[in-house]
Amino acid sequence: MPEVDPPDATRLGEVVWLEPYPDILLEGLADRAPGPEARYETTEAVSLAFVTALQLLPPRQRAVLVLRDVLGYRASEAAEILDATEESVTSALKRARATLHRELSPSEDREPPPSPASPIEQGVLSRLARALESGDVDGVVALLTDDVWLTMPPLPLEYQGCELVGRFYAAVAFRQGRTYRVVATRANGQPAYGLYVRDPHGGVLHANGLLVLTLTGDRICAMTRFDNSVLSRFGLPRTLPD
Repeated sequence: MPEVDPPDATRLGEVVWLEPYPDILLEGLADRAPGPEARYETTEAVSLAFVTALQLLPPRQRAVLVLRDVLGYRASEAAEILDATEESVTSALKRARATLHRELSPSEDREPPPSPASPIEQGVLSRLARALESGDVDGVVALLTDDVWLTMPPLPLEYQGCELVGRFYAAVAFRQGRTYRVVATRANGQPAYGLYVRDPHGGVLHANGLLVLTLTGDRICAMTRFDNSVLSRFGLPRTLPD
């Protein structure tokens, strides 16, 4: 990142591909009810955490898990689709479930996310919007869990912990007095903001990516920022009038 000095990342991510999906396009999925053996509801199966964990699986395990636990096919049906034996499908599913359990298991004290558009969710989003629009690092940090993750696919840099994320915001996101205007949307069943920054010459705001939020109770446990290439599918423009 030229002209900025970001803190050292916690780790380099392993996920090769990750993109957000507009909630408005998910509405039609409700018409296809999963089979009785499905373990994951639609909202879980499209979350960024699930999609990220899914990519850590080998291709055969990934296919088996989607067929069995997301779409609810029986073992015999999945075996026929994959031209495999039921025994191999069962074995692959067992290994896939173990990996997802390890990757998706929340900490013991983590609360479930609030319901969409609930007072709790709206309170968190309103406070974050005010912090982003005023360049308030402390205001952002106050909304984060201690073990929050900040990721920026396709960049591999990943930051964990509210202190480190706060340092990143101070050094990079809010550098040189930068502030944002935010436009609310939803992605992968999660609240999200289109981010816009002011042109130094005035008159216009330029898009600065999409921020997807993962909530636990009244706190944010993950922030995933995508670049401008994803904005059009959310109906978000590249510029806004100031």
